[in-house]
Amino acid sequence: MKQIETYQHKKILVLGLAKSGVTAAALLHKLGAFVTVNDMKPLSENPEAQGLLEQGIKVICGSHPIELLDEGFELIVKNPGIPYYNPMIEGALEKGIPVITEVELAYQISEAPFIGVTGTNGKTTTTTLVFEMLNEGKKQPLVAGNIGTVASGVAEEATMENTIVIELSSFQLMGIETFNPKIAIITNLYDAHLDYHGTRKEYISAKANITKNQTELEYLIINADQEETMEIARHSKAKIIPFSTKRELTDGAFIRDGWIMFQDEKVMEISEIALPGVHNLENILSAMAAAKLSGVENNAIQEVLRTFTGVRHRLQYVDAINGRKFYNDSKATNSLATIKAITAFKGSVVLLAGGLDRGNEFDELLPYLKNVKALITFGQTAPKIERVGHMAGIKLISRVDNVDKAVPEAYRISEPGDVILLSPACASWDQYKSFEVRGDIFIEAVHKLK
Repeated sequence: MKQIETYQHKKILVLGLAKSGVTAAALLHKLGAFVTVNDMKPLSENPEAQGLLEQGIKVICGSHPIELLDEGFELIVKNPGIPYYNPMIEGALEKGIPVITEVELAYQISEAPFIGVTGTNGKTTTTTLVFEMLNEGKKQPLVAGNIGTVASGVAEEATMENTIVIELSSFQLMGIETFNPKIAIITNLYDAHLDYHGTRKEYISAKANITKNQTELEYLIINADQEETMEIARHSKAKIIPFSTKRELTDGAFIRDGWIMFQDEKVMEISEIALPGVHNLENILSAMAAAKLSGVENNAIQEVLRTFTGVRHRLQYVDAINGRKFYNDSKATNSLATIKAITAFKGSVVLLAGGLDRGNEFDELLPYLKNVKALITFGQTAPKIERVGHMAGIKLISRVDNVDKAVPEAYRISEPGDVILLSPACASWDQYKSFEVRGDIFIEAVHKLK
């Protein structure tokens, strides 16, 4: 870790805890800052805050008192999930107090360079693939960010021998100032989190922050099949490495005659790749490009692609029961992710879908429901998804209370040879703390059924 003096004796407010807030507060305390933590959860129900209090950090819990902003803070480190229209954030910006997320803090202290991955879909799979390829290539990678490990905590332990592969959300990227990855990847861009960002333009602008500090010394790996991603590339100063599943690109990653290619070099035959789904070729091409730019040999890339079958909660094979195969795709929190999951299978599918209602409809699913023989719905969006199911002519539609009850119901109406797929097309927060919890309940329900 770099022993920076940037925050010594500075008064800093950490707004919102969770894992990132706890790690950031403790780190800033070590760096000599005067830290105050503010979290909505009452202190009596907040063991994380109690732990910070024991370290000598000032803790204010139970509300976000706006008068806190009058205490002369020089910086706010906010939880990524707190929107910029929150009164505390609005008030801070009006007073000219800088607001960052802990990703920026991680970059400032890190001795290791970063490979940053963002986009609407495929971030976790791509991040994991890059990590595995670098690991197989003996490049000593570490993994961090939105994938589950706090970036600033990883950066504390990283050395110049490491590379930090970090998954980045649009929320995190809105709070950076100097963050500059050696290699940045934008997998794709579709409508998502518009309840947070307000407009698609603002969402895309947040994603584009991943390259805003890059120079001609860094690389931006970009989806050449989308005009919006290429527009970001046109405004980037980085060296552009495009990837495409639709056309040949001699300056990037692409497909030719059943091979994945990098700058006209054959890397691996697609038929040998273990990861299912056409959509995963995007993730594979972008990860392979990052690995090649990092000096990983083809044999290491091939070994990963022959053995890697997916990440937990993203088209994860769970089990087979009497000829039915169960797949957990709980990370599919929007329609596009569900479309990609459905189209990964050629046979008949029993689809389990539903969750938090963000105000959107699901008509974009309609053209892709041809192989969905039955639909099991749950959560706030159940009526909306059922409407699209009826429009698609699906005869077997059943509503249940939750994912736990969806599994035996799906089995009841299925037949040998069917795929039973949890791919909700919605966030989980109406019923579950996270998509991970929702996916774990699905897995447990499958095991109970067996």
